[in-house]
Amino acid sequence: MSEINQTFAQNLKLFREKRNLSLDNVSALTGVSKSVLAQIEKGTANPTINTVWKIANGLKISFTELMAAPEEEYKIVRQNDIQPLLEDDGKYRNFPIFLFADSRNFEVYTIELEPGAFLAADPHPIGTEEFITVFSGSLQVTFNTHELTISEKESLQFKADQKHSYKNPSQELTVINMIIWYDKKD
Repeated sequence: MSEINQTFAQNLKLFREKRNLSLDNVSALTGVSKSVLAQIEKGTANPTINTVWKIANGLKISFTELMAAPEEEYKIVRQNDIQPLLEDDGKYRNFPIFLFADSRNFEVYTIELEPGAFLAADPHPIGTEEFITVFSGSLQVTFNTHELTISEKESLQFKADQKHSYKNPSQELTVINMIIWYDKKD
């Protein structure tokens, strides 16, 4: 069974059980036969997009709620398993730890900056903020008219909806944690 079919099967069963619906009930709501629904939940059917839409509409949920992998109770992330995003000829390494998801308005990164590493960042969407903690070394952050240097065990919060930059002004490796929070008022 493909990963997407497995996810769909798990989500369909979860939604059905949460609402205390039998396969007969779901069939009546969606217009999809009970036997097809049973095959989908077992992972033996490969539903068409049209079938998925019928089920989503009948259960009054979004298409993506049926197709998205459910959030796990916990997740362990090992930095060694992450392919870093590289800038400044590899001197700036960004390890995406937790990516943005509709269920949360933030993303988390571990960033390593070799001595002299520099990155200029474009403004993020209006209302976005960054929260940075330095674990080793020091970091120079420039935004608006400010040029601030934070060192080990220091943290900085700033509005990141403006041009900003990061630089390692020291002669040692700088390691930081960065949380980017997005204002989702709309």
